Amino acid sequence: MLTLAKALRVTGAQSIALVGAGGKTTALFKLARDLAPALVTTSTHLGAWQTSLADAHLTWQAGQPIPEIPAQGITLITGRLDQESDRYGGLTPEQLEHLHQFAGFHDLPLIIEADGSRQKPLKAPAEHEPAIPQFVELVIVMAGLSGLNRPLDEGTVHRAEQFTALSGIQIGGNVSAADLTRVLNQPQGGLKNVPAGARKVALLNQADTPELQSLGGGMATALLKNYDSLLVASLEQDKIHAVLEPVAGIILAAGESTRYGKPKQLLDFHGQPFVRVIAKTALSAGLSPVVIVTGANADEVEAAVRDLDVMIVRNENWKEGQASSIRTGLNPHPALPAAGHPPPNSTEVRRIWGRAGEGAAIFLLADQPQVTRHVLEALKSRHAEGLFPIVAPLIADRRGNPVLFDRVTFPDLLKLSGDIGGRALFREYPVEYIPWHDEQLLFDVDNEDDYRKLLAWGVED
Repeated sequence: MLTLAKALRVTGAQSIALVGAGGKTTALFKLARDLAPALVTTSTHLGAWQTSLADAHLTWQAGQPIPEIPAQGITLITGRLDQESDRYGGLTPEQLEHLHQFAGFHDLPLIIEADGSRQKPLKAPAEHEPAIPQFVELVIVMAGLSGLNRPLDEGTVHRAEQFTALSGIQIGGNVSAADLTRVLNQPQGGLKNVPAGARKVALLNQADTPELQSLGGGMATALLKNYDSLLVASLEQDKIHAVLEPVAGIILAAGESTRYGKPKQLLDFHGQPFVRVIAKTALSAGLSPVVIVTGANADEVEAAVRDLDVMIVRNENWKEGQASSIRTGLNPHPALPAAGHPPPNSTEVRRIWGRAGEGAAIFLLADQPQVTRHVLEALKSRHAEGLFPIVAPLIADRRGNPVLFDRVTFPDLLKLSGDIGGRALFREYPVEYIPWHDEQLLFDVDNEDDYRKLLAWGVED
């Protein structure tokens, strides 16, 4: 089962803040339960009814020593109760810093609710919020999809006037997925007060119908420009429908094609070189970034793709075998940029490889131009459902290419050596197979007969 903690890629003692609307309380305590023992608190306030969701509730008055905290379960720590509002106050910045240090010393996760939403599905932040401490490592920005296609008013949106200013739609107009995306992407909207360097996850909750699940997934392309991942969930139903993250495409095009006698990367496939066809397929499937690892015949191979939106990295050690190209593709920053090509985009590199827990990569072989975007999309989709370590197509009883590797496998991929590929990890990780009824995925080009057979097949979009 895909737990919320696994979907968020949270392990160990991290400092986490939740902001936004659409089920923050449910998410906060569900995450805490996944990670327990855990500390939960607020920088604003919590309704008195929420305290029953914790195993222990402690009030901490400013200026007093931190209360004794139980060693097990979920411990909620708040300020004092305001009888008139029936809400517990939040901790001061000094208390939060003290609690952060305590959590770090005792190796405990600290989860903070950093704004309020009055139990509405959508909201926009006021001037004074969200109150996110600078030490927070992960910010979860929430929205309830049940607010889509409903009128923008105070019944649906907390702080409707601010939402109007950010979205551009008027009070009373129906809120669309595009309007919500615009607000979540705004520096004064969903991205407001996020600490520099913190990982950002958009959690679209209340996706309780197939229509809402589709709308949420359709927001991924725009949101992943600013967020490290996107979750579509129905937390009240204990269901995470999809974890959408950037998935890289790594094209292994460094080989010398010794057996064939000439560079297979440059063979013509219905008017275009193999490597160019594969790169365009990867781009059409939404893989990002698309990394092309070159080596033998690098200048010619790079010339075939230089005008595409790809990252080219040279494997200077290509003679060592395929493992060296895998390492270069996964860790492109030390590699010298190809001649005449700009250095890798550092922002894109960080998005995929520079953080502690997101992303996956699909490895594509340079002698398989017949691979279609449909199989790439299927691999991505299946991975999004469960963050499986390895996802591969299964044709009859045989594994085909390409193969998707989740981020958790990257350390082991980087340890590979010699002329061995990712198949070495199939013994180390569970593999999720997707049935695929296309025997062409089992085919590669080793000789002229293979090439003629390949050309005889039709070209699928």
